[in-house]
Amino acid sequence: MATIKLKNVIKRFNEIETIHGVNLELEDGEFVVFVGPSGCGKSTLLRLIAGLEDITDGTLEINGQNMNSVAPADRGVAMVFQSYALYPHMTVEENMSFGLRMTGVDPEKIKTQVANAASILQLESLLDRKPKQLSGGQRQRVAIGRAIVRQPDVFLFDEPLSNLDAELRVDMRIQIAQLHSRLKSSMIYVTHDQVEAMTLADKIVVLRAGNVEQVGSPLTLYHNPANEFVAGFIGSPRMNFLDGKVLAIDEKSLATIDVAGQQIALTVDADKVSINESVKLGLRPEHVKETTENSDFSFTVEVDVAEHLGGTSFLYGQYKGHKLTIEASGQNLTRNGESVTVGVAKTDCYLFNSKGEALVNRAIPSRT
Repeated sequence: MATIKLKNVIKRFNEIETIHGVNLELEDGEFVVFVGPSGCGKSTLLRLIAGLEDITDGTLEINGQNMNSVAPADRGVAMVFQSYALYPHMTVEENMSFGLRMTGVDPEKIKTQVANAASILQLESLLDRKPKQLSGGQRQRVAIGRAIVRQPDVFLFDEPLSNLDAELRVDMRIQIAQLHSRLKSSMIYVTHDQVEAMTLADKIVVLRAGNVEQVGSPLTLYHNPANEFVAGFIGSPRMNFLDGKVLAIDEKSLATIDVAGQQIALTVDADKVSINESVKLGLRPEHVKETTENSDFSFTVEVDVAEHLGGTSFLYGQYKGHKLTIEASGQNLTRNGESVTVGVAKTDCYLFNSKGEALVNRAIPSRT
């Protein structure tokens, strides 16, 4: 287990800066997920921690020790790659033990550690097979086992499930979560899939274009995104956005906002917005209700496509030029081309100013 600190970390490739002064503190035993769209710098940041890329400026500390000039093999980290990176001519057991054999670890200790990792990952019956005889999920478990036998301070996962089909992804996601619970190790996991981020992480780091947009627990990011980008990225289906304009703000920071001809009153952070400023109202699909009962405002959506999935339905439509997604119950039988009137409560509304900054702070539901 380990604590990790990145202090003003910058990475340049041929004078092109791709990581812009990242500052992060990752606690001992945390499961931290780096998430963001393709090209945001999440894999580069992971490779900087692993030592596979050199830091241009700034410092990386693991357990209080500066790692900038420390070789990858001496950092106490083990990395699991997207492509498995198994030796095709070696058996599962040989692949898992390779790193230890190369460093001269006692053969009996190697045997014990491989057996322990194989037991954790249910690979005992596969130790004599070669990678070509394994499924994708089994190969990924071998790659994880190779990391476990090294007994690292930090596990690094670089999009380890992206090559697996949907069912295997769910299964491996559960196994990785169970592995973290069992080993209590520090883990950093890179993905572009925000569902993986939400289900696995103790802490999520949202990246965009080499910058950290927000760091927090999954529920914090979901209920109180720092900006419009985080709000749109975290949550599936993604948040709806409607254009609006601030008409007035009273002395109690209650703002009157015009949204597509309707006036909505929301308490806002008055230091971040001004009268006549353009804003965006954010509505998560599950908060757009099929009934107007107990709602503060309502509108009629013209449904373009209705997807009925059994327990849930998704309605994709438009309201005065704004595209909207509605998450409805499985009993909703709205068809393509029909209209549906929906309601929204003010307590479910998000609001962002012209800079994309969040203006409304929402309560996080407590766990009972």
